[in-house]
Amino acid sequence: MLNKYARAFFTRVLTPFAALLIRLGVSPDAVTLIGTGGVMAGALVFYPQGEFFWGTVTITLFVFSDLVDGNMARQLGRSSRWGAFLDSTLDRVADAAIFGGLALWYAGRGDSLTLCAVTIFCLASGQVVSYTKARGEAIGLPVNVNGLVERAERLVISLVACGFSGLHKFGVPGIQILLPIALWIVAVGSLVTMVQRVVTVRREAAEADAAASGGGAG
Repeated sequence: MLNKYARAFFTRVLTPFAALLIRLGVSPDAVTLIGTGGVMAGALVFYPQGEFFWGTVTITLFVFSDLVDGNMARQLGRSSRWGAFLDSTLDRVADAAIFGGLALWYAGRGDSLTLCAVTIFCLASGQVVSYTKARGEAIGLPVNVNGLVERAERLVISLVACGFSGLHKFGVPGIQILLPIALWIVAVGSLVTMVQRVVTVRREAAEADAAASGGGAG
């Protein structure tokens, strides 16, 4: 739900910027690559040092490339399988960088193996959530389910918590607790979403197999 309404809002806001990039001769693929590089830099440079505020600011500036490149492709009438593949693949890379940067913090100066493990679970479960949908669709199933915590929710919860947690360096006391809470929420939500998608694929696969068997018998 968040993904649906957030995308609609930001697509309208970013359309003039996308048009400007087109006039400047920038390609949608270049925006995708630059955006992913910026997210990776923000996550892997700032987060392992505990610089959550500036890391989140950097990531947020680049994460909107995910909407800009698609907007540009539509304006150019150039939506393609390659563009969709590149965008989806680099989304996974960006997500891995964000949670990987947090895991490095907790494995080092953050000094919490428990939260390091939770963060790694967030990373892995997020990849599996995406894979279950992609694999289900690849075998011809619609995978009609709105998961509890999908990519948009994972990013918003994690980045908002990271940004606010970073404010403790500006003298805001006790706010660091937001990040561990957010990571636990994302971990549990991702687990629920995985189960939702697996159950949905199992049901849809059984229905498809039954329909195929019935069709063959007729």
